[in-house]
Amino acid sequence: QVRLVESGGGLVQAGGSLRLSCAASGRTFSTYPVAWFRQAPGKERELAAAISWGTTKTDYADSVKGRFTISRDNAKNTVDLQMNNLKPADTAFSYCAQDRTRTYTSASVSSDKSSEYDVWGQGTQVTVSS
Repeated sequence: QVRLVESGGGLVQAGGSLRLSCAASGRTFSTYPVAWFRQAPGKERELAAAISWGTTKTDYADSVKGRFTISRDNAKNTVDLQMNNLKPADTAFSYCAQDRTRTYTSASVSSDKSSEYDVWGQGTQVTVSS
């Protein structure tokens, strides 16, 4: 069983940057795509970014395109989310997740539907002040 642990959240002013990291235990972490979701107060959990296990394919929510970059290091079992030019609207609890219920090609990202993911980290808070 894989376990995901997020780190790197915090409080930052608008326009600033944060780098979230997701560290995984388990030998098969590197053969599944990974996604970062976020959930703002009173809102549904939404996909922010996703990356294939072969690292060649990424996907971003329109609201973060050009500001966020997802990357992974399969040798270290980590997936990072670099967040630049942060806005107050980015304030949310952020989670990394994997859908391990199906197999994926090396160039496929997983779904934008949180209900399809079976492995979640505990999350980390991102707060952006104006």
